[in-house]
Amino acid sequence: MFKGIFTNIRGNLFGGITAGIVALPLALAFGVQSGLGPDAGLYGAIFIGFFAALFGGTNTQISGPTAPMTAVSMVIIAGIIAANDGNVEQAIPYILLVFLLAGLMQVVLGIIGVGKYIRYIPYPVVSGFMTAIGVIILITQILPMLGYYTKNDTAYINEFKPFAEEVLLDKILKEEAGEGILVLEDFRETVKRAELITEDEIMLEATTLASANSSGVLGAIKSLPRAIQSINWIEFILASITIFIIFGFKRITTKVPSTLVALLVVSGAAYVLQSKGMLSYVPIERIPEGLPIPNLEMFSEFSLAQITPYVFTALTLAFLGAIDSLLTSVVADNMTKTKHKPNRELVGQGIGNSIAAVFGGIPGAGATIRTVVNINSGGTSKLSGMVAAVLLLIILLALGPVASQIPAAVLAGILITVGIGVMDYKGLKAIPNMPKSEIIVMMVVLLLSVFWNLVYAVGIGLVLASLIFMKKIGDSTATRSKVVPLGNADELQLKWKDEIKIPEKFKEEVFIKRLVGPLFFGNTSDFQELAGAIPDTATHVIIRMEKTDYIDQSGLYALEDTLLRYSQRGVKVVLVNLQPQPRAMMTKIDIIPDLVPEKRIVKNFREAMVYINENVEDVV
Repeated sequence: MFKGIFTNIRGNLFGGITAGIVALPLALAFGVQSGLGPDAGLYGAIFIGFFAALFGGTNTQISGPTAPMTAVSMVIIAGIIAANDGNVEQAIPYILLVFLLAGLMQVVLGIIGVGKYIRYIPYPVVSGFMTAIGVIILITQILPMLGYYTKNDTAYINEFKPFAEEVLLDKILKEEAGEGILVLEDFRETVKRAELITEDEIMLEATTLASANSSGVLGAIKSLPRAIQSINWIEFILASITIFIIFGFKRITTKVPSTLVALLVVSGAAYVLQSKGMLSYVPIERIPEGLPIPNLEMFSEFSLAQITPYVFTALTLAFLGAIDSLLTSVVADNMTKTKHKPNRELVGQGIGNSIAAVFGGIPGAGATIRTVVNINSGGTSKLSGMVAAVLLLIILLALGPVASQIPAAVLAGILITVGIGVMDYKGLKAIPNMPKSEIIVMMVVLLLSVFWNLVYAVGIGLVLASLIFMKKIGDSTATRSKVVPLGNADELQLKWKDEIKIPEKFKEEVFIKRLVGPLFFGNTSDFQELAGAIPDTATHVIIRMEKTDYIDQSGLYALEDTLLRYSQRGVKVVLVNLQPQPRAMMTKIDIIPDLVPEKRIVKNFREAMVYINENVEDVV
């Protein structure tokens, strides 16, 4: 498991340090967005980053809080806090217990081998989900960018005072019922307790109700008019400058993370100006000093009844983390030409999330941007991920008080750029060329995720995609099914009838791949292994497609990726008997003629052999 960790020490140290620097502002921002504070984001990045790297199955993976995991965690946190009457301290053990359960469930998923099935999630579902994450982040960060915080809007909070009084009275009635002293004929005890309610208690409850009403996407949209009317121009300018630097600095150089530059420059300038009395800004929550301390309250007051309502929530978070991590693992594989171990990766992520939960960190997963930075900076082994986590721990211990002075608007600006970057523009641009059924799946997932529930949206998207796929497969199978006479039984053997007499001289340079059935999200992984199966002596590959009458969006991109890799190696592809639907899909995104010109698309295998005889030279 730990073989090769200490190879290429210099590259891994540099890759880990660079990835850790990139992770710092994102960890702080995701912590703030989650609702638990910047320290929770840092703790998550430290513990998940270290233990997922140590025990995971992707050598170059950098893990920590990510946009999808934070978006779902934010909903979970808000719901549990609301269920605990807005008392954050009271809700924290339950929140961390859910995160701990999610991590343990990921370990179980890895042990039972679920990792290998993640690849069956169709592209439109992933695309709709990722775009929804971006939209959610953008909308929810508009209010802090404008400097609007519900807890500071007294006029808005006062609107909830009547509801707050009802809630407090309801609590009294429930308490009396639990104590066995509630008597319908005599409310003297109720009145006595109600008279003890202070104005501060009413305002605190009203603040909780107002905050809950303005949380999430719908809450942010409802609160937007009030935010615009009371815009804090200092906060808006700080966030805008942050966004400008992040996008603008990339045009100068990509060697230095633009997010870190924006964090340091804007925060430093704002702090200096505030110390001179020239401006006043809202800082992030104070980051505790010293080493992270385990939160043991979740164990000391543990009971099965407490965790039962949250089991499904933890399971959905575990699956989301699995998907998020393994998608990043695929990116890492493509960059390093390696093969990750999906089930071991789930075990590693689960261990990381479990330990992070114990120390008060938010859950996370494999982070694509940080992983890419690590690889590009020389990271090749698990050591790089561990170094990144240790660097964040050193920053926490040495610079915690300094980090507490960072303006909240700066992190809002960083999150807005994250929201813009996380959206799947490739999928959005492909909408005009996608089949209507796949557009429907993508849009259903996108809209339900933004305006309803992220987890349920993915589940509905999977069911919808499966139903559509089953219908298409049924139609496709019915179309190409046939009965073969006994005299033509050669067609049912390993070789197709017209491939029996192939000249021996072509065996080193010309290779044949027969596609049977549709090329779809369930078999793209096997198809992409084609490129690695062709030796360096190959100059031509014949792909027979007479029995492939349907390609979905995932299959189309897999085909494009394979053809690009062939092209880079100088291998020419000949397509035989290309069916109408795959041809239309390939033409729409310019695979035809950019990667496969018309002259290499032939009607049958005989014409393919004519082309090979005319174009393959120096054969033995």
